[in-house]
Amino acid sequence: MDVRALQSRLGVAADGMFGPKSRAALIARFTNTAAPAVNSADLISFASRLHCSGKQLAAVAKVESAGGGFDDRGRPKILFERHLFHRQTGGRWSPSSFSQATGGRYSEDSWGKLLLACAKDPDAAFSSCSWGKFQVLGLHWSKLGYESPFALAVSTVESEAAHYDLLSRYIEAFGLADELRALSTDPEDCRAFARRYNGPAYERFDYHKKLASAMR
Repeated sequence: MDVRALQSRLGVAADGMFGPKSRAALIARFTNTAAPAVNSADLISFASRLHCSGKQLAAVAKVESAGGGFDDRGRPKILFERHLFHRQTGGRWSPSSFSQATGGRYSEDSWGKLLLACAKDPDAAFSSCSWGKFQVLGLHWSKLGYESPFALAVSTVESEAAHYDLLSRYIEAFGLADELRALSTDPEDCRAFARRYNGPAYERFDYHKKLASAMR
């Protein structure tokens, strides 16, 4: 998707100049102040889909999510990874706030960076964000069964249940179901999931212990 294609999807003039109207349209498209919360029936359905217990799914939600899936403006929570944008675009727009060879500056507004990056390469921009309640990286869009990075991103606007669907797709696509079903109150049983989901640094941040505690 180039800038003009994104503008067409947003319903603004496809002039290739991602100016104030385009930026406002993108924010409007990604804002849902009435997004419904996940309900008990949804949670039962997702647990059944993953063949895990409700308690195991709840433990993952407690430990691996940053609270709710939406910010105080009704937008899905995101984290823009400037080094991923740099990598995908060959550093063409580096150095800038949204494109650097190294990561960092996570305290800065991720939505602001996304808007700037969309003016250059929308596919790389949406791929460079972690999306929603479980912060699933847009870069995985194809492996998770979405037609584009934009499709993955915009799916998170609909509801909190859509964030659980994104998590479920991630667990299924990356083969984490067995590790999920192994979660228990014993931290040793939680190591495999923490290692696969949180990466090599999981132990430094005690993710396996946090999962075990959430299972109690």
